[in-house]
Order: sequence, then structure tokens, then C-alpha cells
Amino acid sequence: MALREEIDRRRTFAIISHPDAGKTTLTEKLLLFGGAIHVAGAVKSNKIKRGATSDFMEIERQRGISVATSVMGFDYKGVKINILDTPGHEDFAEDTYRTLTAVDSVIIVIDGAKGVETQTRKLMEVCRMRKTPVMVFINKMDRPSKDPFDLMDEVESELKVRVRPLAFPVSSGPTFKGVYNLFEGNLSLFLTDNRQTADAETVDVTLDDPRLDGYISPFTARLKEDLELVEGVYDTFDREAYLRGELAPVFFGSAVNNFGVRELLDCFIRIAPSPRPSTTVQRTVDPYEEKMTGFIFKIHANMDPNHRDRIAFLKICSGTFERNKPYLHVASGKNIKFSSPTAFMAEKKSIVDAAYPGDIVGLHDTGNFRIGDTFTEGEKLKFTGIPSFSPELFRYIENADPQKFKQLSKGVDQLMDEGVAQLFTSRLNGRRIIGTVGALQFEVIQYRLEHEYNAKCRYEPIQIYKACWIESDNPEQLADFMKRKHANMAVDKHGRDVFLADTSYALTLAEEKFPDIRFHFTSEF
Repeated sequence: MALREEIDRRRTFAIISHPDAGKTTLTEKLLLFGGAIHVAGAVKSNKIKRGATSDFMEIERQRGISVATSVMGFDYKGVKINILDTPGHEDFAEDTYRTLTAVDSVIIVIDGAKGVETQTRKLMEVCRMRKTPVMVFINKMDRPSKDPFDLMDEVESELKVRVRPLAFPVSSGPTFKGVYNLFEGNLSLFLTDNRQTADAETVDVTLDDPRLDGYISPFTARLKEDLELVEGVYDTFDREAYLRGELAPVFFGSAVNNFGVRELLDCFIRIAPSPRPSTTVQRTVDPYEEKMTGFIFKIHANMDPNHRDRIAFLKICSGTFERNKPYLHVASGKNIKFSSPTAFMAEKKSIVDAAYPGDIVGLHDTGNFRIGDTFTEGEKLKFTGIPSFSPELFRYIENADPQKFKQLSKGVDQLMDEGVAQLFTSRLNGRRIIGTVGALQFEVIQYRLEHEYNAKCRYEPIQIYKACWIESDNPEQLADFMKRKHANMAVDKHGRDVFLADTSYALTLAEEKFPDIRFHFTSEF
């Protein structure tokens, strides 16, 4: 198949939401309809040891939350779909923000009873900033929910995007009957109670079908009124406006019961964008270019705890990535060949011979790669928009078992490379400080050090308000600043100078007194 056809048949997207809106369940059901899995794992039930396919870290299974982005690829009706399931919990937002640099569109999951929540608003801001097309799936309609029209008004006002329903629920809560598909003009109803598989028997009826009343009575008249109102209130669906990120198609359903999932998937493969151009410092990269380019947006240590392997996730942006072909690792200037690049299905990996724009490839990493690294066929490019944010919480990390110093050191190094947290070394006393965007990260680091590296750590408090990367074109002023603020200076993992301001007043004062110094709150400058 020609490169152009391969690119056009790819859809790479992330599923994002506030915690507990049902994001991982929706991912499971999309995999189910795509034939990638045959029975859905009970995500919440501890009785069933099969966890959700996308939650493969031990701590995720225990907590019932996703703490790392996982990648899953499958074919559906001739379209290659790459799903990135992201953590919903705000303490892991940085992983999610970086994942949004690697996708062409997004599905936002909203809980029908709770409506738009805080984390959803934050993630939508990132999508708006990047002009990423979004679809909205309003989930849990099988439970008592807000009125569908109120929910759509809320999405418009809270997420600041116009909406157009492409599916509409027939009632909600205990009397929820199913979802009318406005995009196709029919109603799919499940005739059996077995909803953990995709081959449950369904019937398709249209609005003027005399059998309709038999299936959804007493809600037939209400559905017809609602659909008339939809056509009267909302503009017709405009794909171009959706692709520009100005219009969000809305679907309703219940992921756990399979309602509305197939409607979402069928519509998604028809309207969602194939891989789009990517921005680099030097130029814009078009996916249809012959030469391969790609960047690393995530590193995961210990995909297989028995082998201590690290996997770097490479998003292909243009050309064809081939196994055993040398590519330039721009950061080191070396040409590197990959003998076993992998494709993902959560933790299951298979070796790939070729990958195309939109695909995510796993590369074995012995500690040479960093988030944001670029691979090309010789051109020196740097992809933009893959930041590390200034952490908000800080603690000293200390070794709790003197015999395991090496294990701790290696574990901290590898976990920091994943970008889950940041490591700073104090210039004053050489102590190591960990900075994170959320408190839960400290627990995850402690848990993973113990269970994956056999090392124990303990934390000690430290008063820090903000970490700022600093640079200046005035070397004298910079040297003076470093000397005066010696007690507050640290270096990050890559040897760059960082000012650890202990209060907001100290930071404001420093900015006023040293006008030639630039203080950065993300590592990308």
C-alpha cells in the first residue's frame, strides 16, 4: 500500500476526562468493537483479576485509576486506530499534556450526572491552544443524569466550544433504552443482556419504522420532539469547523453497557482527521514527506519488570519508519538502528517492520533518550510543544536502606526520565529534591522504587514555592545572582541552572532586582 494511503487510513487520538468519568471503560469497549479484545475486563471489580486492558501497572490495578498513558493500536473497517488512554487524575496531568502533542484529535468523556468537571476544563484549554479537534462522549446515561440539553449547554459554556449532537439518548437512568444515531439516522437497540462482548444481538430501526414504538414505548413521542428541537436549535454538522477545533460533535451513551459506543466509533473513523502537519523550530513537517521524522513524547521504565527495560514512545510524523534502518538521533548526533521496534496493545508488544505517520512505536532505551528527542534521516529538527512544567510540590528524597544505594540511584534516574516528576540537586548541600505537579506522584514513585527496583526511600519536607529555569545574556549579572542566591540554587537532571524560590515574594524580588535574567516556568525555552 502506498505511503499516502497508509497515512490517510490512520486515526491517532487520546481519550481524556476527569477521573472516574468512565474513560478506561470506554477505551475497553472501543477495543472490543475493534476486535482487539474479546471480552471486557471488569475495571472496578476486584473479584475478577482481569484488570482493564489499558491499566497494566500493578499500582493502577490496585487503585483502579490510570497513572500512565498507555497506547493501543487496532484495525477497524479498514482504518488503523491508535488510542492513547491518558490518566484522568490531576496529579498525572503532565503525562496527559505531553500525550496531547502526539495525537491528531481527542475524545472527551463526561459523566452524565456530574457534567463538566475541573480537570476536563484544564484539558480542553490545552486542546484549544493546539487547535485539536474534539468529540464529546457523555457517559453513564444508564444512571440518573442531567437533561441532555442542559448537558450540551454546559459543554458549550464551560468548554467554550460550539456543539452539535450526532447521537441522542432515549430517556436516562433505569429507563434508558438506547441511543438514536443522528449521523446515520437510525436507532441501535440491544436485544440481549450480554453486554460484555461486541456481538450482542442488535436491531436497527428508523424513526418512521412502525416497530419503533414496540421497542422504546413510552418514550417514542418524547424522542421525536427532542430530535425536532435538536434540528431547530443546532446548526447542521460542519466537518471543517470540527477539524478547526471550533465545533464538537456530541455523543451520548453508557460505555459499561455498550450503548452509544459503536455509533461513536463508526462516526469517528469517518470524520476524524488523519495525521496532520507537525511544528518544529525549523519548519513545518508534512506527514506525506518521503523522509522519516518523529519525536519521543514519553518514556516508560519497566514495561517488563523482569528485564528492567525502558521503552521510549516515538510518534512518527512523516515518511516510513523501518526496522534496522539507521536514523539520526539529533540530540547526540549519532545514527542508531533499532532491531526490535514494537507496536503496542497496552503491555502486549509485537515487533513491527514498518510504521507510518500517526503510529506510535516503542524503542528499547538504555538511558540515552529524553522526552522531546527527535529522530530523522539526517535533518536537524526539534519538535516544539513538549514541555516539562514547573513542579508545585517539593520534597527531599532520602535513602531508607543504606545497602540499596545503587538501586535507589538507578530507580530515581530512570523514573525521572519518564517525566513523571523532576529531580533537582541542591548546589548548597548536594541533596536531591523531587518536584511533582501532584501529591499522588510521591506515592507512585515510592511504590515503584520498592516494587520495581527493590529500593526504599523516605521523604523530608522542604519549603519551596516555585522552581524556575534561568538564563541571561548578561554573564556578570547571572554570576552575581548565582552567588547571592547560592542557598536557593540547584541543577536539574540535564545540568541546567534552576532557582528554587522559597516564597512568591522572593521570586518577585529576584525578578525586579535582576532585570537581565529570564525566569522560565517550563523547561522548554
